[in-house]
Amino acid sequence: MDINEVQMKKRRNAKRMMLWFGIVSLTMTFAGLTSAYVVSKKRPDWEGQLNLPEAFTWSTLVIVLSSLCLIAAFKALKNKQKNLTSILVVSTFVLGILFIILQLNGFDSIIQQGYYFTGESSNIKSSYIYILVVLHLAHLVAGMISLSVLLVNQLKGKYNSKYPIGFELAATFWHFVDVLWILLFLFLTFFR
Repeated sequence: MDINEVQMKKRRNAKRMMLWFGIVSLTMTFAGLTSAYVVSKKRPDWEGQLNLPEAFTWSTLVIVLSSLCLIAAFKALKNKQKNLTSILVVSTFVLGILFIILQLNGFDSIIQQGYYFTGESSNIKSSYIYILVVLHLAHLVAGMISLSVLLVNQLKGKYNSKYPIGFELAATFWHFVDVLWILLFLFLTFFR
């Protein structure tokens, strides 16, 4: 192994480590918020009637499909199928946009049920749901930015089967955001 390969390996490892530090800190943030949700359930003003909108169920299916597309894209990259890789990355990006649209429709349904983030029509449960979902959406936007960079770099031919680090990092973050939503969805569905 020559000196350039050693330096590249060190940079790749540093980038991976930084991403995982970020993922761990985000996990701790959401763990704290869901713990607060559990503790707050004991409050006398806890409203138990709010049901998650159907749009959240559909968005969950969409985000799972987006992860499957990105997994297939990485496999295509490894198999040196540039066009297929690009098509699958674009598909992942489009599914990410669809996820955001469905989430916004879900918020619209919550508002139509008469629940708001703050004010007289809000309650502690609806406020927690807003916080958890909006915070997740903020991280999803970061994931969409990562996918945008991944797509542009893929179209420029920057990634290959030998040096896919940027692709790996974007995919890891995207899968994290996907798994995070699935866990939040299950939490909010079954822990009422």
